[in-house]
Amino acid sequence: MRIANPFKRARATAPVPAASKLDVFARQGRRHVAPKNRGRFTIAVGLFVAVYGVIGGRLVMWGVAPAETASSRGASDLIMAARPDLVDRNGEVLATDIKTASLFAEPRRIIDPDEASELLLSVLPDLDPKWLYRRLASEAGFIWLRRELTPGQQQAILDLGIPGIGFRTEKRRFYPGGSSAGFIVGTVNVDNQGIAGMEKYVDDEGYRALQNTGLAVDTDLEPMRLSIDLRVQHIVRDEIAAAMKRYRAIAAGGVVLDVQTGEVVAMTSLPDYDPNEPKQALEKDRMNRMSAGLYEMGSTFKTFTTAMALDSGKVKITDSFDATRPIRIGGFTISDFHGKRRVLSVPEIFIYSSNIGTAKEAEAVGIAGHKEFLTRMGLLSKMQTELPEVASPTQPKEWKQINSVTISFGHGVSTTPLQTAVAAAALMNGGKLIPPTFLPRTREEAEAVATRVVSEKTSDQMRSLFRLNVADQRGSGNRADVPGYKVGGKTGTANKVVNGRYSDTKKFNAFLSAFPIDKPRYVVLVVVDEPKAEEGQVYATAGMNAAPTVANIIRRSATLLKVRPDFGEDGKSLLVSY
Repeated sequence: MRIANPFKRARATAPVPAASKLDVFARQGRRHVAPKNRGRFTIAVGLFVAVYGVIGGRLVMWGVAPAETASSRGASDLIMAARPDLVDRNGEVLATDIKTASLFAEPRRIIDPDEASELLLSVLPDLDPKWLYRRLASEAGFIWLRRELTPGQQQAILDLGIPGIGFRTEKRRFYPGGSSAGFIVGTVNVDNQGIAGMEKYVDDEGYRALQNTGLAVDTDLEPMRLSIDLRVQHIVRDEIAAAMKRYRAIAAGGVVLDVQTGEVVAMTSLPDYDPNEPKQALEKDRMNRMSAGLYEMGSTFKTFTTAMALDSGKVKITDSFDATRPIRIGGFTISDFHGKRRVLSVPEIFIYSSNIGTAKEAEAVGIAGHKEFLTRMGLLSKMQTELPEVASPTQPKEWKQINSVTISFGHGVSTTPLQTAVAAAALMNGGKLIPPTFLPRTREEAEAVATRVVSEKTSDQMRSLFRLNVADQRGSGNRADVPGYKVGGKTGTANKVVNGRYSDTKKFNAFLSAFPIDKPRYVVLVVVDEPKAEEGQVYATAGMNAAPTVANIIRRSATLLKVRPDFGEDGKSLLVSY
């Protein structure tokens, strides 16, 4: 019989300590969750491998990418951005993109910089040899050597077969009309970004942001239509160039403005430049005198003085003023060029261009009223339009009686010729000032931005005076008359300021006109800077040079502007007889 060991039973049946139970449960728990931890670990490792695999793959791809797509060129891709075409109101192209080749080098791939330099200089001899060698011998990854090559130059360099030399297709701006509308269209820089004229306006209106974000690359953009008529633009430039040559002037300009919409139909300023050769714009005297030039407009300002006097109600068109003797004020003497030395009616003051009579009209209104009227007409503040090149008018810091007197006949205030034309349009269209625009605008759109500045009665009276000054042989503007088109207008012959004093020999001439005067459609303004008298003439007045130039422009462009001639009953009979 076996006797049980009491100690062994005790060990077998003794209770397990609490800590030991916990260890058992822990081990059992680990056995249950182990498969789940391994899965998470596998997923995490997989993600890391995938992410770094993509990064490594991209690095390899970029490393073996061909030179044509190397990212080292960075911002140079902007030159591939497409610009919208600029077209005239009839769809004629004024500016468009063409493709051209530019030369680049990758110095790290060039075997012999000295030999490469000599070969390139054989095709491009105007490059600086030292500059070229230093660039080719550098450690740069990408460098430009010459932008905008000719096809012949590109082929010649290709024939050389130089390793590390390549070409990049770029967009280049081309202006089919050359200098015809250079100051309006403007130009771009080497990176195809607008820097002047309507080209700059396009960029400022949002295109530059589109270009910088890369959204303009290889994109067909809608053409931007301008208000100008290329046919009329050509006529205006042609006549201005002829006048500048005939009268031996240092500069000249002209503008045709729609009085109902404020659209600039044509505008030119000479000397001008060809936007295909933008360096010309940096030459002396190459500026847009019509919107960026400030001038004392002389007797054309008598138009606004007379309108002010009539619109104020303090002067009637039947009134008269004593122009017998000169006016002496502030140590100055105000006299007439060809004084009649008698009492003059308001119409006579206008057609004889009397300084004395005009000064007395301004005196009747008063200094405050005079300044307020010119401000209302937009002649004393910067003009608002799309063209970036716009100058701010100048005026006296403090208006005194002498200032009001001289400003009444166009001395003492400087403004732009375009502003003068815009203000005159308000006097012709029934009394509404319409901001000028270089974009198409309907009459309804013009009405929405128009501001009444004078009454319809004043407008009617000014049209009558304009016509009288051309139709009456006593008027200073009779050389501007064009049979069938009822031209009206006002001359202005201003003495230029030279070294702080008014010159007796240097003049700035202008003729401000409208046609057909019974129902005006267009204002035409021509300015001629420092014209010389022709043979047989004593003076080079505006009536002898600016006025006939206006007549030539109207004669050639009226039918293109859809203005039909009216020869009256006699003219109708003549047409029937043919």
